[in-house]
Amino acid sequence: MSRIGKNPVTIPEGVEIQINGQDVKAKGKLGELKLVLHDEVSAVIEDAANDDGKASKIVRLSPKSNSKFAQKIWPTMRTLVDNICIGVSQGYVKNLEIHGVGYRGNLQGTKLVLALGFSHDVIYEIPAGVKVELEKQTKLKISGIDKQRVGQVAAEIRAFKKPEPYKGKGIRYVDEYIIRKEGKKK
Repeated sequence: MSRIGKNPVTIPEGVEIQINGQDVKAKGKLGELKLVLHDEVSAVIEDAANDDGKASKIVRLSPKSNSKFAQKIWPTMRTLVDNICIGVSQGYVKNLEIHGVGYRGNLQGTKLVLALGFSHDVIYEIPAGVKVELEKQTKLKISGIDKQRVGQVAAEIRAFKKPEPYKGKGIRYVDEYIIRKEGKKK
């Protein structure tokens, strides 16, 4: 039995969940997200009491059969339902920083223009549903309600110039640790 799958998803305050067959819709203050559950998993909304005695609603997922695939996909679907609940209530944020002399970013409408030491500027079209902010020319803040999309945009921007191990130049996550190598000896 899955330890993740058997945990119910607590619906945060201000979030509405609707389950219609295999479709799960979450609506909150930041927007609306939709998820289609796999056919091997079923979901039900139940009432439950919190630790402080307040009544709250939870989503309980369960596998429809005892097949190996159903046991594998059940915790994945539970995590995806939890992600859309958190996304519409709080949102997701990824922070990137640009290291290197002359490396910087600039926002021009819906385009992110990066100067990364190439002979040309790198232009990245920001997809809908994701917001990119530049706190400085070297600090990027990527936010949105869809966890997968925010992570994908951050990974695509980082892939333009991954941090190199000798001087650490490139684009990295704020909490990322780069293993440094020693240079050549004379």
